[in-house]
Amino acid sequence: MELNENADLDTSQVEDARGAGGGGGRGFGLPIPMGGGGGGMIITIVVVVIGLLVGGGTFGRSLLGGGGDDSGQGNNTTLEQKCDKSNPDRFKDADCRNLLYVNSIQAYWQTTLPETFGKPYQKAPTHYFSSAVSTACGQADSGVGPFYCPADDKVYIDLAFYDELSSRFGAKGQFAQPYVLAHEYGHHVQDLLGTEAQMRRAQQRDPNNANQYSVMLELQADCYAGVWTNHATETRSAQGQALFTSVTPQDVREALDAAAAVGDDAIQKKMGGGVDESKFTHGSSDDRQKWFNQGYNSGDARTCDTFGRGV
Repeated sequence: MELNENADLDTSQVEDARGAGGGGGRGFGLPIPMGGGGGGMIITIVVVVIGLLVGGGTFGRSLLGGGGDDSGQGNNTTLEQKCDKSNPDRFKDADCRNLLYVNSIQAYWQTTLPETFGKPYQKAPTHYFSSAVSTACGQADSGVGPFYCPADDKVYIDLAFYDELSSRFGAKGQFAQPYVLAHEYGHHVQDLLGTEAQMRRAQQRDPNNANQYSVMLELQADCYAGVWTNHATETRSAQGQALFTSVTPQDVREALDAAAAVGDDAIQKKMGGGVDESKFTHGSSDDRQKWFNQGYNSGDARTCDTFGRGV
C-alpha cells in the first residue's frame, strides 16, 4: 500500500475529540458483542464477550466502562497541522493515515452510490475518541471497538483499537486499518439504502433468527469493504489527486487476515470455549473472508446480496 504524499486531505471528514495533540486512550477490555444497529443501536466490527451475548447482539444505551466522557464535535486544529502535506512525515502518524482512508472510502461511495443504486451519498464523519464517548446511540467505551451509529450517522473509533487488533487478535498488517473503516462505512451505506432498517424489521418479525439477520448485515458490510478495496486506487481528493497510489496483493491478504481475526468462531475460540453458531452475530472467519473476497473480486456492490431474496 502506498499513499500519495502530495494529496490534500479533507479534515472536515473527521472529528478529533481526544483533546489537544490527540493520543490513544486506556487499554481495551474484551470487545463487547454488537450486531446491527438502528434506533439507538450501534453497529460494530468486532464480536463479543460470550457472557454478554444477548438477543441479536445489540446493546442498550449505557455500557460498563471507565474513562473520561468525550463530548462535543472535537477540535481539528492539531489534526489539520500535522496532516497537512507540508509535513513530510504525516503518514507515519495513524491519525493522518486514517484521515486519508476516510477520505478515500467516502470519495468512492460519493460516486458509486448514485451510479449503482440511484441514491445520493451523504458524508458521515469519523469521530476519533479516547476511552469513552457519548453518542446518539448511547454511551460507549473503548472496549466496544469501532462502530457506526445510525442515529447520528457517524463512525466512532479509538485508534488504540488497532493495537488491540494486532496484539490480541493477530491482525498485524497495516491494511487491517482501512478494512475496519471500510466495514463501518459499509454500515453507513446500508443505512442510506434502507437495508439496516429492513433487517431490523425482519428481526422483529422473526426474533428466533435475529442473529442470522445480523450476520447477513455484517457480511454485507465486509463485502462492501472489499468493493472499496478494489477501487481504492481510483479514488481522488476534492482537488482531483489520487489518494492511494497502490494497493497490493499483500494488502488484500492483510484485510483478509483482519476479517478472519474478528470472525465469531475465532473470537469464541480465543475466549477458551467451543464454537456456538447460534450465538454468531457477525459471521465465521471463513464467511467474512468469503464476502470480502466477493466484493474485492467483483468490484461491484450489487454482488453483495448476503440476504439472498432480501429481508
